[in-house]
Amino acid sequence: MAQASSADLKQTPLYDRHVTAGGRIVPFGGYALPVQYPTGIMAEHKWTREQAGLFDVSHMGPSFLVLTNPSGDAEADHAAIAAIIEPLICGDIAGLKPGQMRYTLLLNQSGGAIDDLMVGRSPTTPGSLLIVVNAGTKDNDFALIAAAAGDKAQLHRADDGGLLALQGPEAVNVMASLVPEAAELGFMHYGTYEWNGVRVTISRSGYTGEDGFELLVPGHMAVALWDELLADPRVQPIGLGARDSLRLEAGLPLYGHDLDETVSPIEANLGFAVSKRRRDAADFPGASRILAERDGQLSRKRVALIVEGAPAREGAEILDAEGKIIGVVTSGGFAPSLGKAIALGFVPPALATPGTALQVSVRGRAQPAAAVDAPFVPHRYFRKPA
Repeated sequence: MAQASSADLKQTPLYDRHVTAGGRIVPFGGYALPVQYPTGIMAEHKWTREQAGLFDVSHMGPSFLVLTNPSGDAEADHAAIAAIIEPLICGDIAGLKPGQMRYTLLLNQSGGAIDDLMVGRSPTTPGSLLIVVNAGTKDNDFALIAAAAGDKAQLHRADDGGLLALQGPEAVNVMASLVPEAAELGFMHYGTYEWNGVRVTISRSGYTGEDGFELLVPGHMAVALWDELLADPRVQPIGLGARDSLRLEAGLPLYGHDLDETVSPIEANLGFAVSKRRRDAADFPGASRILAERDGQLSRKRVALIVEGAPAREGAEILDAEGKIIGVVTSGGFAPSLGKAIALGFVPPALATPGTALQVSVRGRAQPAAAVDAPFVPHRYFRKPA
C-alpha cells in the first residue's frame, strides 16, 4: 500500500498502548497500527499458537443493521432483515439461528468479491444483524448496505469502539476468568455480556485458525479491557506481522491480496461460502458466473504452495514444471509453525491439484514448489457437539 504520513492516519483507542509497549507503528488500512512488538514476529506467532495472543483489530468495520419498524414477531423480523442483506451477498442469512454467525462475501454484479465479511443474527434483538467488514473497504461496504436498507432498516456503525481479538489455545481459559458465560460459546456464535458495567459483544471467531474470541467494547473502555486481558500471564500483545503469518498458515485469504473485485468465491476456493439455498435459488449477484464455475467452467483457482528456499512474496510468478509462467503469488511468507516458506496464488485449476510440482520465481531464480491442501496448519476451532 502507498505510504501515508502519520498525520493522515487514524488511530484506534489503543494507539497509545501500542506506542508505550514498544510497538513498531506502520500504516495499514488508513490506520496507524503495530506491525510487531519488541519480541518480534516469530515469537508473537509462536506465542499465539501456544498460549493466547491479543490483537487490536479496532480498524475493522463492525456495525449493526436493525429494522426500523420491527413487527414483534421474531421469525418474521429476522426474515425481513435477512431479505435486506441477502441481495448483496451469497450467504444464507435467513437460515441463521439466534446468535449464529456466517462468513460470506459481498459481490458485484459479475460475481467478484467487493469484500468478505461476517454476518450474525442477534441472539436477543429480533430484526438485528451484526455485520463486520474489512477496514480498507468499510466506507464503501457501509454505503452499499445502507442504500439497500433504505428506510426499512438503519445501519449503526460501531467502528469508533474497540475491537479486540483474543486467539490461541489458552483463549478460552482466559475468557472463562473474564466473562465466564462467553467461554461457553461455540465457534461462529456470539452474544452480548456485561463487563465492568458496559455491554460487550463477544463472538467465538477470529482469523488465525486458532480457537478464540473477538470482543467489541465501547471506545472509552477499550484500554481497560486491553489492560485487564494483558494482566493475564497467558496473554501477550500481537502485531500485524504475526497476524498475517498466522492467517496465511491457516490458509485464509486477505482482502486486497487474495481477494478483489475480479475474484469469485469459486476461484478463491471459498465455495462453502455460497450457501446451498442461495445456489438453488441462483438469487445472488453474479450467480450465472459463479454457478458455471462451480460446474467446472473455471480458468483459475487459488492454490496453496509449499516453497523450497526463500519465501515467494506477493507478485512473484508461479511457473509450471517446465518453467512456463502460469500464475502469480498473492500472499507469501515464512511459516514459523512449519519452518518452511508457504504461499497462496492463482493457477489454472488442473495445476492446483495437491501434489502438483510447480516452481516460483524469486529474484529471477526458479525455486521448487508443490501444491498442497490448505490449511497449511490445521484449524483448531471449537465446535460444540450437536
